[in-house]
Amino acid sequence: MAYQALYRVWRPQTFSDVIGQDVITQTLRNAVASQMTSHAYLFSGPRGTGKTSCAKILAKAVNCLNPHDGEPCNECEICKAANENRLNDVIEIDAASNNGVEEIRDIRDKVKYAPTEAKFKVYIIDEVHMLSQGAFNALLKTLEEPPANVMFILATTEPQKIPATIISRTQSFNFRRISRQDILKRMEFILNDKNIKYDEEALNIIAASAEGGMRDALSILDQALSYGDDELTLKNAQEVTGALSNEQIVSYMTAIAENNPAEALTNLYQILASGRSALRFTEMIIRVCRNLILYNSDSDLSSKMDKSVMTDELLAISDKFDNSRLFYIVDQVSATQKNLKNSNQTDIYMEILTVKISEPKIVQQSTAPAATNETSDNQVGSAELDKLRDEVSHLQNEVKDLSTGTVVKKTEPKKTRRRANTNARLNKTAIYKVLGSATKKDLMAAKEIWPDLMSMLSITQRAMMKVAEPVAASSEGVVVAFDYEMWFEQAQDDSEFLKELENNVSRLMKKDSQIVLVPKADWPKIRKEYIDNNIDLNNQGNVESKQEPKKKTDPTVDEAVKLFGDDIVDIKND
Repeated sequence: MAYQALYRVWRPQTFSDVIGQDVITQTLRNAVASQMTSHAYLFSGPRGTGKTSCAKILAKAVNCLNPHDGEPCNECEICKAANENRLNDVIEIDAASNNGVEEIRDIRDKVKYAPTEAKFKVYIIDEVHMLSQGAFNALLKTLEEPPANVMFILATTEPQKIPATIISRTQSFNFRRISRQDILKRMEFILNDKNIKYDEEALNIIAASAEGGMRDALSILDQALSYGDDELTLKNAQEVTGALSNEQIVSYMTAIAENNPAEALTNLYQILASGRSALRFTEMIIRVCRNLILYNSDSDLSSKMDKSVMTDELLAISDKFDNSRLFYIVDQVSATQKNLKNSNQTDIYMEILTVKISEPKIVQQSTAPAATNETSDNQVGSAELDKLRDEVSHLQNEVKDLSTGTVVKKTEPKKTRRRANTNARLNKTAIYKVLGSATKKDLMAAKEIWPDLMSMLSITQRAMMKVAEPVAASSEGVVVAFDYEMWFEQAQDDSEFLKELENNVSRLMKKDSQIVLVPKADWPKIRKEYIDNNIDLNNQGNVESKQEPKKKTDPTVDEAVKLFGDDIVDIKND
């Protein structure tokens, strides 16, 4: 006989065999025993939780010749025929491939005929939400007034897609995800029955990866047994599921605890190079943080820790984390998970996450914002408030006295404080200087040496510069744009790093080159401002200038810009 997958061999044959759905199975068993079954049922819930299995068991139970307390005997001719899929009165339909009106009309026409062998003709319609609107309409009348010897069992993973008129004509049962403990017990029972050696930690990893689905758990177990030649080891389970080894997560979390981003990034690259899933990696970080929070609570909660995750090595570094930092890490990892699901650049997001949660400065800023705000509020006295009011009044009077010729419009600052800080960091003079003699040839030369430059940087610096690239270059310097404003600000504030960057670029390009940084979001605006100041572009997109750009403005406008900043003042010509 050909080999059958574990989930097929161990498919439940009675209600008592179904795992993790006790309320549902007890209700169905009582209905069969008291002969009070409904004409239509709706089984909904996540995949692999027993919907189709319960539907088949119910079809057997209502037709069994010798039922016992609502359970099918599995010994009579009807039960044997149903188990071997040769009972003509139990009709299984896949709505995903039979979702048209004609298929449902065919059912409606055949419903009127009596069953050939059993007492009830049972229609099991799987993935019923895939039916078209016309098919649902065709099914509606039959569900409302079916013949006495017909039963419909509808199964779906997406009940929200089923019309309310259909749901109201059925008894609805919501199958829940199966607990990890129930999945573990079932897998242990199967492995003991087959006399297969197994590692308990390996079973824990498989149960966690199954995400509440028994069929998924048995499929992963089947794959791990095949990989390990009928023996389940921890390493086999980790390889099959993509889970991290204890050594990998301990090394990574130790580097985070010691505020060592370089070491943390090294561990990250090793983990990703081993083929581990970035999403699974983030899930493991959250699980570790959750267990550390329970462990640090000094209460009965510590007994609820996941022993398969919390090794002695992780418990040894638990005192290096306080709960506020663990909450911060969980928040950052959760935010990163959303980006991972919608992006192909998983490595970059993981690098950014690693630096964020491992740098002590960022952690301190995030863990005590309330204290900082409270202190600053207390320091602002009434005298300082009066001084600020006087300054605002003085500035308003100066605006009124501006001469005519151009209209100066003061607008409310809509930009955030972070944007104002970014503008202050921008060195537009240096950018304009590079643009004044920028050529395509110089830009191509800068891009050619970029991989060599990356190899000369440290691991932390390399992670920062991975989200940056040259966007303009001349014989005197290179403009580098950053994808993320946060990295631009961090690089711009690090004078030692900028100096090292300029030295390395000058060495590779064999000439002195100034490095000027800019956020990529601001680059088009800056470039347009330069062009608008009487600067022409040639046909190839290279910037040519015979003299330094001079912005032609009125002295009163210059004074207004000086007072309020160019990001607040909007200049319009009469």
